[in-house]
Amino acid sequence: MGDIVEFEMNDDGTGVIEKIPERKNYLSRKAPVIKGVSEKGRRFEQIIAANIDYTFCVVSVDKPKFNNRTLDRMLVTAESCETIPVIVINKYDLLKKKKRDFWYELYTTLGYKVIRTSTITSQGIEEIKSLIQNKTSVFIGHSGVGKSSILNLLDPRINQKVGDVSEIWNKGRHTTVTVRLFKLNENTFVIDTPGVKEIEPYGLTREDITHFYKEISIVSRKCKFNTCTHTHEPDCAVKKAVEDEIIPYERYDSYLRLVETLEEDKY
Repeated sequence: MGDIVEFEMNDDGTGVIEKIPERKNYLSRKAPVIKGVSEKGRRFEQIIAANIDYTFCVVSVDKPKFNNRTLDRMLVTAESCETIPVIVINKYDLLKKKKRDFWYELYTTLGYKVIRTSTITSQGIEEIKSLIQNKTSVFIGHSGVGKSSILNLLDPRINQKVGDVSEIWNKGRHTTVTVRLFKLNENTFVIDTPGVKEIEPYGLTREDITHFYKEISIVSRKCKFNTCTHTHEPDCAVKKAVEDEIIPYERYDSYLRLVETLEEDKY
């Protein structure tokens, strides 16, 4: 979704694609493991959307509960695909200020664009509307975080189906089942995607991952060993920074879990 094509119209109203110009970029992930199929072996690349300006990484403060590890994986995926990530923290009306602002302040401090939204109060919707003008933007996130509800407020013509969150599992039910592109005006496009259960960046090494965790990348230059994995080595500047609360533990733990996933996928 998002490819630009050149096509020739037939007399019967059908068309034939003649050419697909080179993409400026595309957002992709590792293809999910299929149930019943062996998890061993290489996981292929799954392209989500092409020619993207902004990747809106949508999470919620609650229902479903905020998941920073999922958000970090979306951020790494977006940046590694050469798109600009924008964090949307939705359902901001559900929690008291002290609890909900922790994550906003953390990611803002790291230099990310963070928009706080509520589809109940319309908080943040105008800010998103302004940002997407004359751009192609894709919205990604877990089921139930409110992607489709936000899109419906951006333009009522979108009219995406909206689902509820399971009270038992506190997880969203899938309502968007295919990737869909909406043209809001001549130069403004938004792409809605099905809720993802998992998202992992494709084709990255541990060294690459370190680069996309900005605070870890900067501090790692002071590690004793160039090949430091920031797990068990002596004189590790990253571990020391975590102990001194210079690097948030939540981000360090997220980094370690993503690196572990890369190691598990080797074959």
